[in-house]
Amino acid sequence: MNTPIKLTQFSHGGGCGCKIAPNLLQDMLAGLPALPYYPNLLVGTDTGDDAAVYRLNDSQAIVVTTDFFMPIVDDPTDFGRIAATNALSDIYAMGASPILALAVVGMPVDKLPLEAIRDILAGGAAVCAAAGIPVAGGHSIDAPEPIYGLVVVGVTHPQHIKRNNAAQAGDVLILGKPLGIGVLSAALKKGELGGDGYRQMVETATQLNSIGESLGKRADVHALTDVTGFALLGHLLEICRGSGLAAELHLADVPVLPAAQTLAQQGFATGAATRNWASYGHEVELPQHMPEWQRKLLCDPQTSGGLLAACAPAAVAEVLQSFHQAGFHDAAVIGAMRPGNPGVRVI
Repeated sequence: MNTPIKLTQFSHGGGCGCKIAPNLLQDMLAGLPALPYYPNLLVGTDTGDDAAVYRLNDSQAIVVTTDFFMPIVDDPTDFGRIAATNALSDIYAMGASPILALAVVGMPVDKLPLEAIRDILAGGAAVCAAAGIPVAGGHSIDAPEPIYGLVVVGVTHPQHIKRNNAAQAGDVLILGKPLGIGVLSAALKKGELGGDGYRQMVETATQLNSIGESLGKRADVHALTDVTGFALLGHLLEICRGSGLAAELHLADVPVLPAAQTLAQQGFATGAATRNWASYGHEVELPQHMPEWQRKLLCDPQTSGGLLAACAPAAVAEVLQSFHQAGFHDAAVIGAMRPGNPGVRVI
């Protein structure tokens, strides 16, 4: 583009760090009428899963999600790519295959050049094309802050659905991508993110979690979700609550983007990390004398983060190999599910 645009200057937050804090969201939803019973609604709102699932017949289920946010980076094309990748991840996290997308667009048309808006849309469309699906329409409004994302529709066999509430005691936890996107975004906002850190950020956030399609077909993968705005601890707690189990998280084994670890040690963090901990910290047991920067990394909101899989111990080698062969070179075993009251023990 000829005119330099800094998208983040137009928004008060960015990426999945824009999410409403878990405890506030729970309070907002409390007291709403219970969802009526629909026999073909296989996944609804009860466990905070990644997408809704509706059974069409004995061999087909439709999977639907929407995800959108304000800019996490300044480059319009990169913003569009990251937002689209993040939205598609919800379909993959259910073990499904996307079939089409609709664009969700809100732009301050009096402030942003049309070329910048076109580049955002083009970035999202390019990711959808890489996923093999069209952007078949959408909706746009004039908004005070830039907003972009997708509604995504997918399909799967009803027996291949992967929920976040079906983990079993003894399951091993595998994380597909390293943490640190929120830390890098905080550094970017302050003008302290170098070129290598930016490259790590964009490469990670635009890597499609399409491995979820094949994981959906594995009976030994019991639960699946993606790590986004509520951070690793928050999304692992959703698995714990839904499954009625506790989890052990091995801190030394959790992968972290190299640039993010350095910046986290220097004190860079998002406000969302603090809000996340305030929401669910009472459900987490931490080691004594754990540095604050490590705790904040576990609460770091991930934009287009990795898949978190709970699988049978006998399947770990094959599942981990599948991640690595699909290009998720940092995928690692990070813990296990245990009998006990829902909660996470970090060791």
